[in-house]
Amino acid sequence: MLNENLSTTFTQCLYINQVSSGHLGNKSIFPATIKYTTSFLINAIFQYIPVNNLVKSTVSTILERALEGYDLSPEEGITLLKQTDQDVIDAIYTTADKLRFSQAGDTVTYIINRNINYTNKCEQNCSFCAFRRDEGDEGAFWLDWKEILEKTTDAVKRGATEICMQGGLNPEAKIDGKSLTYYLELVKTIKQEFPQLHLHAFSPQEVQFIAKLDGLSYAAVIEALKNAGVGSMPGTAAEILDDKVRRILCPEKTNTATWLEIVSTAHKLGLPTTSTMLSGHIETVEQQIGHLEKLRTLQKTAVEKAYPARITEFILLPFVGQEAPKPLRSRVGRDQPELNSSLLLTAVARIYLGNWISNHQPSWVKLGIEGAAKALNCGCNDIGGTLMEEHITTMAGAVGGTCMETETLQDTITSLGRPYQQRNTLYEKVGNRG
Repeated sequence: MLNENLSTTFTQCLYINQVSSGHLGNKSIFPATIKYTTSFLINAIFQYIPVNNLVKSTVSTILERALEGYDLSPEEGITLLKQTDQDVIDAIYTTADKLRFSQAGDTVTYIINRNINYTNKCEQNCSFCAFRRDEGDEGAFWLDWKEILEKTTDAVKRGATEICMQGGLNPEAKIDGKSLTYYLELVKTIKQEFPQLHLHAFSPQEVQFIAKLDGLSYAAVIEALKNAGVGSMPGTAAEILDDKVRRILCPEKTNTATWLEIVSTAHKLGLPTTSTMLSGHIETVEQQIGHLEKLRTLQKTAVEKAYPARITEFILLPFVGQEAPKPLRSRVGRDQPELNSSLLLTAVARIYLGNWISNHQPSWVKLGIEGAAKALNCGCNDIGGTLMEEHITTMAGAVGGTCMETETLQDTITSLGRPYQQRNTLYEKVGNRG
């Protein structure tokens, strides 16, 4: 493990970088100073690490490039994910943490929000999903407007600034024979009563579902939802953006190209999105990096083409298999996420994406609050939301809980010696700080 003196060395080097360049990734200002300090920093790491010289040299070069502000290549990302020596992994963690500091600051943010899963009736059969039900199945539900308003009212009383709405693909969810009309009424039901609430709603999969049923373009669906009051789109249903994996994991879901198209269309139309990855099931490290590469390219496109919206955050979602359908559960061979591999992927995601997506969040539902706290030292700057209720992951067997009190989030952050700040969906500061 890296010692306290080494941690101090990192801090000193990064301070020099920040003072001399104004930004760690700005290679046009005092590049010689940046090169010197990062080389010194990386050399300091590896003088404490007794590993193969070739591994040391390769990883050292990759981490040095990252600290100089360069985007890693897919090959470099794969190399980092394949490391097994704990001291080398600790060096990756530390590098990710320092990049988190330079890219997002030291304050850990959180949001007071509520999940509303309006139905679990779904026409698709994803191999990992323990949430979906068919009509007539035990546990099948479809909330009416009164139930949705009751949940929303309770959330507002508890200080929520966001309602996150996602649900199964229920072909019966129509008004006057139109799917879009139902979803617009769902939005209207909440926004008429609580116009101040941010609606973070409807994944790319739901957009495709609506468009298909009603014979509409993705742009028409997104524009209508946005005009009705949807403030941002969850970047879920991404799972792994590799069609070989998707044909096994979720063969009926949107393919990779369509998911990317819908998210990019949202950015063009001014609707921000998040981004996610479902990890730790049947995918390879090569496919994990391929997923990150697609997200990075998506964000670069939004930035370079000056789209009015872009990806606001990246969330890693480790696979929970305890209640998953038996074939996939047997293939994966474990019920709960493997923490160490999740933390390594968390760190590499920061290194790989951080220049373009600065906000990174763990899942306390999947990892537990203690696991999420560890992720905050491996590249994450946000701890997520209160949620108040959570069904999709909990029904899969997650043990992290369904509701997190604001005080618990604050105490967890404080225990790390970091300040906290409440935020809204778009990472604007609101409410409490400490």
